[in-house]
Amino acid sequence: MFRTLGGGDLATNGTKATHPHAVTELCEEGSRLYANALRTGRIQRADVEPAPCLMEFALLHPDPDDANWLRPVPPSVALAQRLHPIEREITESRRMSIALTEVFEPFMALTAQETAPTHSITVLEGLDRINASLDLATAQCRTEMLTVQPGGRRSPENRLLEALERDKPLIERGVRIRTLYQHTARYSPDRLAYVDQFTDGKVEYRTIDELVERLVICDDAVAFIPIREDRQVALELRHPGLVRYLTKVFEFMWGRAVPLRAGTPYETDPDGITDIQHSIAKLLVEGHVDEAIARRLGMNVRTCRAHIAKLATALGSGSRAQLGYLIAQSGILERQH
Repeated sequence: MFRTLGGGDLATNGTKATHPHAVTELCEEGSRLYANALRTGRIQRADVEPAPCLMEFALLHPDPDDANWLRPVPPSVALAQRLHPIEREITESRRMSIALTEVFEPFMALTAQETAPTHSITVLEGLDRINASLDLATAQCRTEMLTVQPGGRRSPENRLLEALERDKPLIERGVRIRTLYQHTARYSPDRLAYVDQFTDGKVEYRTIDELVERLVICDDAVAFIPIREDRQVALELRHPGLVRYLTKVFEFMWGRAVPLRAGTPYETDPDGITDIQHSIAKLLVEGHVDEAIARRLGMNVRTCRAHIAKLATALGSGSRAQLGYLIAQSGILERQH
């Protein structure tokens, strides 16, 4: 920029192309000669040939009395010449910023009046950030925390220890906690031992046959849901409408769940088919594979397949394809359990 202000590219103005530099980087020889010219009042034209930048940047001008001599431009004048276009740009930028501020100021006032948070949906990547956001939300929770905790995919020991550390301070503050597990949690010693830690009436646990994914809701204000199978990415939701919707989903499941200590929900019908096998039969007819059924019911695949085998024996099926047909024909899915 400075080179063009001084009169263009050095190579196009007849000066040496090996000597280009910006005025802010005045070369050592140019600095020395300019200083000498200022001290003596003038300098011979031949002496400045090693520093063509002095003419390029208009720091010297021809002596009107003798063409062989050059006179120095006062530094205050040279500086003003360089600063003028810069200050003009600054002035224009300030004018533009003032104009933009005036345009957006009415909208800023409207934004300040909104009650909804600016970031209603936040993507959390990585377990550390997810856990940090969960810790902050639970630390701020004052009334109630709702959680849906599917299990069966991996060892629950570490998650239970994390939950224990997170839940105890809530209970001490008098926060109500309601948690939904799958029925298979009734047969997990670790899970039962965790539940036994809390006997306060504000802490309730129920189980249901199917759960889709994990869910945490604090004070009807913030909710957390995973968005990837490995649970390495989650959404933090603070939009009131979304949080209300998820709360209704929780209440719907809660109303159909069974208190954890209310005895086994897996009663056996006279036809030898248990409730859990009814749930498996329903998912089989819907076309789910063994892995998906196991995940939704909170059990490992081996246990799921054992139930499928018992179901096949009870219905007299000799193949997987025939089993689906026999389930549909038996009418067991029409019964209420």
